[in-house]
Amino acid sequence: MATVKGSNIEMVPISMQRQTIWHLQKMKDEGKKISMVGTAYMDPIFAMLCEKAGINLVRYTAPGENSQQRAENIAWWTRAIRKMAPNICLNAVMQTQQYADKYTAVKEASIIMADGADSVMPMGVTNEVLKYMSDNQIPVFGHVGCLSGWQTGRFGGYRRVGKTAEEAMQIFRQAYEYQENGMVGMTIEMTPREVTNAIAKKLRIPVIGVAAGGVADGSEMVIFDLLGFLPPEAMAKHAKSYASFLGEAIKAFQTFDAEVKGEIYPAEEHGWGMDEKEFEKFMNELEKKY
Repeated sequence: MATVKGSNIEMVPISMQRQTIWHLQKMKDEGKKISMVGTAYMDPIFAMLCEKAGINLVRYTAPGENSQQRAENIAWWTRAIRKMAPNICLNAVMQTQQYADKYTAVKEASIIMADGADSVMPMGVTNEVLKYMSDNQIPVFGHVGCLSGWQTGRFGGYRRVGKTAEEAMQIFRQAYEYQENGMVGMTIEMTPREVTNAIAKKLRIPVIGVAAGGVADGSEMVIFDLLGFLPPEAMAKHAKSYASFLGEAIKAFQTFDAEVKGEIYPAEEHGWGMDEKEFEKFMNELEKKY
């Protein structure tokens, strides 16, 4: 984090190594695939691990029992993530009330951006609000296809979309209008692979597939799937587990528990001793007074 010389004032956390929306666009222009992870309420640690692994983009939502708390927590949560992962590209999910109108949207998004995000995701944003955000220098990395929030009710729940030509064209038109109104990139969710790839090819901006099956300009997966939080029978068709994070973590805790109770840990090499004479003096004092 940069500081002003001779001052304790901290500046916006940015460096030459920081990955931004500009870098994602460059990757699309060069035909390089973009990797994206949804870190699902465990963002600081997992964002740090993603950065070290070379992941390009992290999508995150602030913790909270309800949408109001999530909206209130997003600024400090962004700072906490940025502290742990100073260089990865961060896409912050906004709560619906934060972009209820274009003025509120710019106000709320600018706070999130100033605290370290690289873009914001207002799910289902209108073109009017999007354009005003874009005109005010807010990078919006949005979403098309099946909306994955409370908005799924109007589609009959979380389900595959774009299965007919008419439905696919509706998704493309929304994506195209988003691009023309200033959106800098988007995820596309639960669409057939052919539709996913065709839309990504037609648009100038990066399009990242989520549960879509297509290659697009890259892919996103949430950590619950990627790290094997769920048993195989509960995994969705699009999901792939690359590790058994919970299994390995539980195994480590079990081993630690057994070694503590079996008096194996800590061993002599895990600590240090005291000078023999000093220890003798200490024990003499201890025995005299207590």
